[in-house]
Amino acid sequence: MNRKKSGSDPLWLFGDQLGPHFHGTAGNRDREILLIRSAAAFARRPFHRQKIHLVEAGIRRLAADLGDRVRIVDAPTYADGLRRFGRPVVVHEPGSHAAEALVRRLQKQGLVTEVLPTPGFVRSKEDFATWARDRRRFVMEDFYRDQRRRFGVLLEPDGDPAGGKWNFDHENRRPPPGRSTLPVPAPWFPSEDDVDEQVRADLDKAERDGEIHPVGVDGPRLFAVSQAEAEEALDRFLDHRLATFGPHQDAMLSADWAMSHALLSVPLNLGLLDPLDVVHRAEERYLSGTAPLASVEGFVRQILGWREWIWHLYWHLGPDYLKRNELDADRKLPRWWRELDADTVEAACLRTALTGVRDRGYAHHIERLMVLGNHALQRGYDPAELTGWFATAFVDGFPWVMPANVIGMSQYADGGIVGTKPYAAGGAYISRMSDHCGGCTYNPKKRVGEDACPFTAGYWAFLDRNADRLAGNPRMRQPLNGLRRLSDLPDVVARENRRDRF
Repeated sequence: MNRKKSGSDPLWLFGDQLGPHFHGTAGNRDREILLIRSAAAFARRPFHRQKIHLVEAGIRRLAADLGDRVRIVDAPTYADGLRRFGRPVVVHEPGSHAAEALVRRLQKQGLVTEVLPTPGFVRSKEDFATWARDRRRFVMEDFYRDQRRRFGVLLEPDGDPAGGKWNFDHENRRPPPGRSTLPVPAPWFPSEDDVDEQVRADLDKAERDGEIHPVGVDGPRLFAVSQAEAEEALDRFLDHRLATFGPHQDAMLSADWAMSHALLSVPLNLGLLDPLDVVHRAEERYLSGTAPLASVEGFVRQILGWREWIWHLYWHLGPDYLKRNELDADRKLPRWWRELDADTVEAACLRTALTGVRDRGYAHHIERLMVLGNHALQRGYDPAELTGWFATAFVDGFPWVMPANVIGMSQYADGGIVGTKPYAAGGAYISRMSDHCGGCTYNPKKRVGEDACPFTAGYWAFLDRNADRLAGNPRMRQPLNGLRRLSDLPDVVARENRRDRF
């Protein structure tokens, strides 16, 4: 971009750039701040009601916290808002291809004078491009180790990884502990205030007037929307829940949606927390002996590894990445999925995960990958449509978050650029890693019959449908050999092709 520098122009912040590392640094702390509430932002797509609430509350809370320094402009679009504001602005790198294209157009019109690097991620796009140069595949573990070395996190004095290993996944994959909830302190939850009351009233009116068409249910706000709240949520996790985060992070419990998860993705993705600060504060808990290395490393990997990796892949792979569909999956998302009608779902694991999305706009990472994503992969749902659903139905979903997660990791639609194999699994995995199967209508051990598990049968039907496409993947050799030994495969495939209940 052509950049005309200006040290005094107001700073335009998007709704995911709300923290002090965006507006309180040396070059920005004296700037006037512009926040634009664009009517079009939430009107075009069916966002979760609680997602809209969080962004709206975050904008209004920042304005209340910073007082006269902030001006909020309501407008049909962002461009209209800038014109109404009437002065050129500077802006940080935005979080989507569409927003980047908008900023470029506004620069040409003289409404934006400078585009600042985003402080929401610890590595620049230029640095990532250097790391990614000449790579045909992008393995997160390689990037994560480079991140640890670059920022000096969890390293011994000689540069080796703390504890002698880079990755403690093996210690962090324990099944459920044989009880309905984890014996851990509760997470931090906010107390709603007048801002929430006004946001709720405004959204009720907007929905009645047909200005927005949200999905999901309204409910008590569960996530931080201000710097002070984000700090409270972070401290609560680090001081009381980080120690138990690791062991059962891949497990699923019907009666415990939060378990020992950090629940920090919303304040991180709203730009309320500085990710490198979060990482260093977690590292301090290991160095002080208050949290075990396996738990701290697992959490650091999510922030310094996974989150950064997903951000940079979004920009590096470009908008055309959303068109990737190597498995030719073209089924439209069913109505019950799009409308979050969890009550029509019989499979306990799928119903629990979809209920979490409906009621909270949230499901933890294994529910997303191995239940929701696994189901979509097996049924051949269109990966681009699925990506859009994840970005709008989840409270922590933003355009940059989902493409590599869904197109690459979950749906294998990129043919192996991001993941080394499809994350397809039968009911046995879900039975081992959850307490869902005991009282379920379906039997995870059965692939035929009225009580055949849709995940178990769906797994084999998926392999049969994609056997030729996956034949060259060495990690799929064993399951494809197993497929050829199934004597009842024709019956399984025929039943799954006409299955209409899950």
